[in-house]
Amino acid sequence: MLEVSNLDVAYGQSSVIKDMSMTTSNSETLAIMGRNGMGKTTLFKSLIGILPTTTGQIKLDGKDISKFPPHKRVDSGIAYVPQGRMIFPTLTVTENIQTGMETVKQKKIPDEIYALFPVLHDMRNRKGGNLSGGQQQQLAIARALVSNPKVLLLDEPTEGIQPSIIKDIAKILNEISRLRKITIIVSEQVLHFALEVADRITVIDRGQFIYEGNKNEVDTEKISSYLSV
Repeated sequence: MLEVSNLDVAYGQSSVIKDMSMTTSNSETLAIMGRNGMGKTTLFKSLIGILPTTTGQIKLDGKDISKFPPHKRVDSGIAYVPQGRMIFPTLTVTENIQTGMETVKQKKIPDEIYALFPVLHDMRNRKGGNLSGGQQQQLAIARALVSNPKVLLLDEPTEGIQPSIIKDIAKILNEISRLRKITIIVSEQVLHFALEVADRITVIDRGQFIYEGNKNEVDTEKISSYLSV
């Protein structure tokens, strides 16, 4: 579904992503794990088109989108939930979700969204800034889903979220994968969350993948050692 070949991304003269290649299957959930500053967010920003790539190719469902601006990548089927959620605090829950519907013909929020996120239905008239961190994370995911993506990118969705809500978000992502049959790529530092949602786990270090394995086969002690400071 998403194929990345020989990707290089830099901030000025500083190279962050170096000759990176990766492939994801349709309906697969991939967890990219790594410490802060290892390149996870840079990778995601380059996939959605916020950061330009120096070299390399990005294909979505067989189409080369490497030169597409962000809005055309969304049109093509990528949705992005950024680190920190970035919801609009002065807009209501309903209005926040509707901002994700610019690329779809239907302008009514699908019932499926509120079935996945019942708390958002209960709070649909509340301002986004008045929601808890976990509720804002659900709102950000809902906003991304209404664009009907083929690939959903989630950058550190558990950051600043209490453990009980982390479990809820894991259940929601598994339900999304089951219902939508979409590819989900999540960057993460919480290993137990990654093990709950991912089919495959890979570790990034200094802009390169250094370890990979299917969920049931990975060496959790080795992954933990990569994540420790």
